[in-house]
Amino acid sequence: MAGGHGQAHRDTDYLNQEVNLLKPSTPFMRDHLRVVWTGFVIWVVAVFGPVTLTYLATDAMTTQMPVLGFPWHYFLVAFGAPTSALLLSVWYSRKRDALDEKYGIDHTTPEGTEHGGATAADGGVDE
Repeated sequence: MAGGHGQAHRDTDYLNQEVNLLKPSTPFMRDHLRVVWTGFVIWVVAVFGPVTLTYLATDAMTTQMPVLGFPWHYFLVAFGAPTSALLLSVWYSRKRDALDEKYGIDHTTPEGTEHGGATAADGGVDE
């Protein structure tokens, strides 16, 4: 049973709502975009942070802080970037699941549907 957010989500006609990344038209879109933009900022810092730090503080990043025999910048790019991408994907999936629960979105397919209840991607009908 969905709460107030879930009922409002069910009553919204999303196909006729304007999609605007700077001014979302529904509460679900606002919350989801907040998660997406937060993840984007984290990604930018994780990817470009070590490169920028290496440019700004070359001596400190290359010689003064070795990690496992490698320069600090190499360790951050080789280990930190892939690890942060993995952690970011786990974070996003948990935040999206929380949003789905908050708005009463259920991804299970109804019993007795022939093709799992999926619609044709082009808007047509299955033949």
